[in-house]
Amino acid sequence: MVCGRFAPSPSGRIHLGNLWASLLAWLSVRSQGGTMVLRLEDLDPERCNQHYCDQIMCDLEWLGLDWDNGPVYQSKRTKLYAAVFEQLQAQGVLYPCYCTRAERLAASAPHRSDGVVLYNGHCRTLTPEQKLLFSQTRKAAWRIAVPSETISFEDLLQGTYTENLAQSCGDFIIRRSDGVYAYQLAVVIDDGDMGVTEVVRGSDLLDSTPRQMYLQRLLSLPHPTYGHVPLLLAPDGRRLAKRDRDKAMDELQEKYSARELVGQLAYAAGLLDEYSPISPEELIPLFSWEKLPKKDFVINLQKKPDFC
Repeated sequence: MVCGRFAPSPSGRIHLGNLWASLLAWLSVRSQGGTMVLRLEDLDPERCNQHYCDQIMCDLEWLGLDWDNGPVYQSKRTKLYAAVFEQLQAQGVLYPCYCTRAERLAASAPHRSDGVVLYNGHCRTLTPEQKLLFSQTRKAAWRIAVPSETISFEDLLQGTYTENLAQSCGDFIIRRSDGVYAYQLAVVIDDGDMGVTEVVRGSDLLDSTPRQMYLQRLLSLPHPTYGHVPLLLAPDGRRLAKRDRDKAMDELQEKYSARELVGQLAYAAGLLDEYSPISPEELIPLFSWEKLPKKDFVINLQKKPDFC
């Protein structure tokens, strides 16, 4: 049976872009007769809190999106992450990194074409004596040493995606210097443990997938099917963000009913030929990956919506 998941980060009130991805994930799973898991990715204690967790669940229910298992809180699963962390240490693929942020962003570090700085692997070859010296003044983050290996997969919407780990992401962090386990590790463990077979999320996470597939292989976990949906953009071309309160739920609920909002998202997705208020349940037989847009786009919500 297909198993999908909602995996929001409770760091603020969700916005229209979060609802867009959640609706499409739900429709894909329900159209296949599958089950949904709700997982709250609240690992970062400085950014996440229970109030936002509760609000997210209320917002999903208001829209008409339900789930079969959960909620599962990542903050309560750290013992599991620790056990897997030790397993990776035993495999010899992790190493401590003592670099400061300034050192990580040094000009000598190679850059990807999109401007993201790649870690230059400075701490990968530290001697035991150097590690001991650094450990006396700095707390270490832990990185996984990635090979120069190309990983490719077939995305449900974006088609074939290929990435060389060493050239595109470099050695990435598994546990931060403050002891918080990183997203890449936690999501792989949780998807495997919860039996998730299909991951639908925003296209901003497309380049995370090869990293996660590499970890899945190291941990003998199956690879889910992935579908990365386009992002909704603000009129100035920015991606919608919680910190900017772009189309936040409280404002949306003042202007639209749940059926009106779902109808506008369904129209933007190409699931409706013209705008009409509708429920998620009524959309299930209309869902098709072939209808969905592939590129990010600006969405302007009106009573009679105009999508750019």
